[in-house]
Amino acid sequence: MTADTAPQPDLPEALDQFLASVERKAYRMAMMAVKSDADALDIVQDSMIKLARSYGHYQGTEEASQWRPLFYTILQNCIMDFHRSQSRWRKWFVAERFLPGNRSDKDEEGELEMAQYANQQEFSPEQYLHTEQLGQQALAAIEALPLQQQQCFMLRSWEGFSLQETADMMKISTGSVKTHHFRALQKLQQVIYEQA
Repeated sequence: MTADTAPQPDLPEALDQFLASVERKAYRMAMMAVKSDADALDIVQDSMIKLARSYGHYQGTEEASQWRPLFYTILQNCIMDFHRSQSRWRKWFVAERFLPGNRSDKDEEGELEMAQYANQQEFSPEQYLHTEQLGQQALAAIEALPLQQQQCFMLRSWEGFSLQETADMMKISTGSVKTHHFRALQKLQQVIYEQA
């Protein structure tokens, strides 16, 4: 995001620094969840605006330390709102594709492209290139995870939130967080094992 898309022009310096520190990870998380650059940017920007409006007045170290869990909770809510709105849209329009004469191969193109991306190989004797390739395949595997598994993995493994914090942010039980996180790790371990 550029300076002209910042949530508010008159943000306190501490909040501005906080938002700058989470911007890239939040974008990556949103991008994996919605698979659209424009939608991911909108989600991150909306999350930043909501944090700034509701909690931008927080002053002092103790209050400011609450920004991180609050921001990721807001981000999760925006991602889920996006998926709910997409689900409502599909209920009205997706059935038309399956009427006689309306069937096409376009529905499978996205899945095929993702599979091709996940299976891309850059052959090189250098270990660095192998590691980079493995990282790309792991990212593709994360992107392909069901949404709740993906978000549990991102919050727990990438952001380092506790079990309870993740459950609170996603509004699910700690048991569900454990299950989703475990299944995500299994899938990633499978990718790493197959490519090792």
